[in-house]
Amino acid sequence: MRWIGFIFILPTLLSSQSPNCNVYLYNKDTAQYKACKMVESVPFYQYSRSYQERFDSALIICPYFAYAYSAKSTAYLKSGDFINWKFLIDKAVQFDSIYLDYRAWCRYQFFRDYKGAIQDIEILEKRSKSKEIGYSAGGEYHLLVAKAMCYSALNQKHKAIEILEDLLSDTNYLVGQYDYYQLAVSYFQINDYEKAWHYCVEQNKVYELAESKYYMAKISKLKGKQLEYSNLKAEAIRLYQKESYLFDPYTEHFNKVYYKTILNL
Repeated sequence: MRWIGFIFILPTLLSSQSPNCNVYLYNKDTAQYKACKMVESVPFYQYSRSYQERFDSALIICPYFAYAYSAKSTAYLKSGDFINWKFLIDKAVQFDSIYLDYRAWCRYQFFRDYKGAIQDIEILEKRSKSKEIGYSAGGEYHLLVAKAMCYSALNQKHKAIEILEDLLSDTNYLVGQYDYYQLAVSYFQINDYEKAWHYCVEQNKVYELAESKYYMAKISKLKGKQLEYSNLKAEAIRLYQKESYLFDPYTEHFNKVYYKTILNL
């Protein structure tokens, strides 16, 4: 078992990056090649009319140019328009399954469509017949961790734990930056404080989080260990002030703990 840290997972990121137009030419698909060349130098401002119109023109040339649908969908994703985003990303997936992992993650991260995300991830599992199914857009989470978080959000804590334990027991798996923390919280939520504590400790070996110290302080408080609780709470506050906490520029991390919550513990 190894730690993946801040490694960004190229296959996933590439699914939302500009394709290499020459690949289409190599495959003798001139329609996709021409459409790809049309958007190759499009200005990167997804909300502008010119940006959207450029991709519309590309789709006139090649109606099955999946990248165009994916690129057009991003503005709707960022603005929270699930209906239009879903229509466009579904078209992208229809014409190129490379976008399936991206859709799965976005369903979870941006729209909290837990059941939909699980469906996509399970399709990926069936196709790959292994755990090599991809990562979140930022690379922080393996999609099986995302699947576990979805089940946890659906209040199926034991199912979430089962998925995470199985993944983390795989010696070929690169442990993600927040995997242990998510497992620790799931154990805490079923009142298994011993395992919750254990995985908080493991999390802090990988990457110290204010949130994991918060849960350790909470366990100490529940057990009546006043001095230990006070020290851990102070440590959680110190880490938060150092900005060592769960952060995402677009949405909130699952099981994020806020500074005020720590102060009020």
